[in-house]
Amino acid sequence: MAIDVDSAGWSGEGEFTQKIIERLRDIDYLTGVKVEDAPATRSDADYNFVANEIFVTFATAEREEPAKRFGFIPGRKLVTEKRMTLTGLATVLEGSDGIGPADYGDEGMLQYLRTERIIPPYQTKGYKLVELVRIYEAGTPSRA
Repeated sequence: MAIDVDSAGWSGEGEFTQKIIERLRDIDYLTGVKVEDAPATRSDADYNFVANEIFVTFATAEREEPAKRFGFIPGRKLVTEKRMTLTGLATVLEGSDGIGPADYGDEGMLQYLRTERIIPPYQTKGYKLVELVRIYEAGTPSRA
């Protein structure tokens, strides 16, 4: 199944974010991925802080189950359920090469934090690159 990746709101910064997106493309129960730059991104002389947010949409399946109408008339009702949850996604990503377990996770978000020391050619002093990636399920209420 082809997955729709919307990266219009993303600058493209962050190698770890790119690695996660490439892994998400291969997961069967995802139907959409949206990547955005988070407003916390900033740069200074001796460090770069890159924050990205990823919103995922899970595939759904419908099934019928027995139900009673008015408490006694037998019938059937159609139930729609997600094929995967954020917890299941965390398990898949944890087993992926180069990604590993989330640094923080709960029922509404997965968070990864990676740091790297970058020393550009012909410079004596490098800078620290800090990359924060948060993964949310699309369509859920804001975490305000």
